[in-house]
Amino acid sequence: MEIVKKIRPLCIVVSTILVSIIVWDLVVRIFKIPNFLVPPPLAVLYQFSGKSLSLLIDHSLITLYETGLGFILGIVIGVSLAILIVYSPFLQTAIYPLLVVAQVIPKLALAPLVLIWFGYGIFSKVIIAFLISFFPIIVNTASGLREVEPEMIDLATSLNATKWQVFRKIRLPNSLPYLFSGLKISITFAVIGAIVGEFVGADTGVGYLIIIATHELKTALLFAAIIISSIIGIFAYGVIILLEKILVPWGVVQKGEAEVLGKSV
Repeated sequence: MEIVKKIRPLCIVVSTILVSIIVWDLVVRIFKIPNFLVPPPLAVLYQFSGKSLSLLIDHSLITLYETGLGFILGIVIGVSLAILIVYSPFLQTAIYPLLVVAQVIPKLALAPLVLIWFGYGIFSKVIIAFLISFFPIIVNTASGLREVEPEMIDLATSLNATKWQVFRKIRLPNSLPYLFSGLKISITFAVIGAIVGEFVGADTGVGYLIIIATHELKTALLFAAIIISSIIGIFAYGVIILLEKILVPWGVVQKGEAEVLGKSV
């Protein structure tokens, strides 16, 4: 019974996908929709073979590379700024409003400017992925560093712990579940940022492939590229979840306990 409960959500997801594909195929056949508007599922599936598969893999690896670099840059700068904001009220007052303003600016509007400054190479896509992904990391990490029980800080202070020891032993471990919550949001944003950068100006990547397929009315290839972009996002999200289970097992346990308590109430 326990195994059935665990695989039940997966079965529901797989069944939903299969039903959606069947409905898709039936709609295309019944209404005789032209392939250049909506291709049948088999035409899209055919793109995952031969030269088309090689093309999809090559471009997806570039997008994944851009996403990873932008995401790592977001972690480094986001966590650093979060620490500065928490430990310096002056920097919080000075920097945080600027971060909020930067976040509400549409990144698609900034993309052409980034391309002018950094060129049409991979680095500009990394910058765009970073700009879109870093804000949730800052907010969540800062919240985790702050949300520490005052009694724990008082106890550590009474034991003559230094600020570094309080940070390393109390604040940092407490912030990790918050950090990973931000990372799960940010990694999806990073994928979007890399593809947006490729839309605006690139000669490689999934975004570039989508633009080319659109201009050439290769709708089956377009659908395949969209599916690949989703796979990249799901893969990156899964990696973050796996790292969370390995590095922050207490955070996962706390979430499980909270869910049990919620159901019991």
